[in-house]
Amino acid sequence: MMSAVASSFPSRGHAAPFGGSRALPPPPSTRRSTSLRRPRVSALGGGLEGEAGKILDPRATPFQILGLDATTAFYSAAQLKAAFRARVKEFHPDVCKDPENADLIMRRVIEAYQMLSGNQEMMVERNNVDPFDEPECEARDIFVNELLCIGTGCPYSCVKRAPHVFSFSDDIGTARAISQGNGEDDLVQLAVGQCPRKCIYYVTPCQRTILEDVLASVLMPPYDIAEAAVLDSLLSKAKFENNRYRKPKRGAKSSSDYVDWM
Repeated sequence: MMSAVASSFPSRGHAAPFGGSRALPPPPSTRRSTSLRRPRVSALGGGLEGEAGKILDPRATPFQILGLDATTAFYSAAQLKAAFRARVKEFHPDVCKDPENADLIMRRVIEAYQMLSGNQEMMVERNNVDPFDEPECEARDIFVNELLCIGTGCPYSCVKRAPHVFSFSDDIGTARAISQGNGEDDLVQLAVGQCPRKCIYYVTPCQRTILEDVLASVLMPPYDIAEAAVLDSLLSKAKFENNRYRKPKRGAKSSSDYVDWM
């Protein structure tokens, strides 16, 4: 009875009992079929197909990243914003089908849009360093998130507190910064500290340039919640990194004065 049961199971690669010469089947392969394996996606886009692969390709140009034809001689500001908005809607981390690479995709999209929208010199000087990861200087410029600003109805109006820096916009009535480099201005610091909506930020010039472009894109109808989420994410990152910024250390001053140590 036991022998009948034992013979009903296939061999697992052990030697035949009692010195039998029956040929043993090869051990089953531990490698999975290549058709069932999903290729791993590297941080540089290797193995990733479609538009996401084009964006993460290290050889991709800013035009390719935004899905534009590089042979076209000129793109208007409206065309660049439209291409940027299309990328944001498709690859924002909240909707992207590839969450592992969503942040890197959005970073490259933002950098490409910045370079093509008239800020290329600023990016080339910094060797394409993300200003939200590594601020280029202390945060002294002013940026107002107009999506949160109360406007003329604010009880602690920054425009009344520091009219030389803030002004109400003519189109939507929210506050905007009309002067920059006011980090040491006491009235501006008071306006920032008393803002009830916390919508005024100290940022670097590179950060402000990007934030203003993103805000302008958000305010263009139709309103897109995904673009607003991008703006909020950039502001949170800027605030965190700007607070970590440290001034470059100055070297010890050497004196040429003669000292008689005796």
